[in-house]
Amino acid sequence: MTRQPAVAGRAEQLLSSSVISTAPVAGGDVSSAVKLRLSSGRTAFLKSLTQAPPQFFEREAAGLRWLAEVDDGVATPDVLAVDSDCLILGWVETTRPGQDAASAFGRALARTHLAGAPEWGADADGYIGRLPLANQPLPTWAEFYVERRITPYLRVARDKGLVAAADADLIERAAARVGEVVPDEPAARLHGDLWNGNVLWGQEDRVVVIDPAAYGGHREVDLAMLTLFGLPQLPHVMAAYDEVAPLGDDWQERLGIHQLFPLLVHACLFGGGYGARAAKIAARYL
Repeated sequence: MTRQPAVAGRAEQLLSSSVISTAPVAGGDVSSAVKLRLSSGRTAFLKSLTQAPPQFFEREAAGLRWLAEVDDGVATPDVLAVDSDCLILGWVETTRPGQDAASAFGRALARTHLAGAPEWGADADGYIGRLPLANQPLPTWAEFYVERRITPYLRVARDKGLVAAADADLIERAAARVGEVVPDEPAARLHGDLWNGNVLWGQEDRVVVIDPAAYGGHREVDLAMLTLFGLPQLPHVMAAYDEVAPLGDDWQERLGIHQLFPLLVHACLFGGGYGARAAKIAARYL
C-alpha cells in the first residue's frame, strides 16, 4: 500500500474522508491521474493539472452533471469534488465490452440526445482535450458548426503548417455545405468528445462516459466520433440507438462531414496525417 502525501492531502482538503492509499493511473493525455482508496471504503479517481487553464475542471464537472440530469440517459461518474487544479470522481471498475452492455448504452445515448438542449452551443466555453472550445450560441447548426467547430481549428492547423493550403480549402468548402447535407433537427444534448477512450465498460452492463465537452449540437456528431475512432460492439450500440431515436435516411453517409471537426482537433493536438485525412473525407461532399 502506497500513499503520495501531496496528492492525498489535496484530496482530503476537498473530501470529507481520509485517503488511505493512492496509485498512479496510466493513460491520460492531458492530466495526471491517481486512484484513491478512501477511509469511507469508497474508491475515487483524481485528475489534476498544474496551472490548468481557467475553469478547465469546472467545465468538465458541469458537463458531467448536465449529462447526468437525464433519467435513464448515459451514465456518468459521480462528481465528488472539483477545484481549479483538480477533479475527483467516483471510480469506475471496468470489464470487457459485451453485447447487452452495448445495447443498453445505445438506448441510453439516444435518451440523452432526445433530452435536448436550449440552443446550438452552451452558456459557457469549454475545452476539448487541452484546446479551448468556443460554445457561444448561434441561430443554426450550420452556422455553429462552421464558426465554432471548423474555423478555429482549421486556422490553427493551417498557421502551424499541419494542413496544406489545398487541403484546408477542401475542408472549408465541405463544411460550408453542412446545412445542405445534414437534416434539420432540434439541438441534442451532446457528450461532445465521444470517442472510444471516453467510454468505460463498467460492471453489470453499465457503460459510463467521461471527459465530456458537452454542448447543444447535432446528434450525429457523437455518432460520427464513435464511428471515426472505433468502439467495441458498435453495431449493437447503433441498432439499439435507432430503436429509441430512429436515425434519418443515409445517416451513415453523412458521418464524414461531422468527422471533420474531431480530425482537425487531432491535427492541432498531434499533427501527423489528420489534416490530410480530413481533406480526403471533405472531398466526398464536393
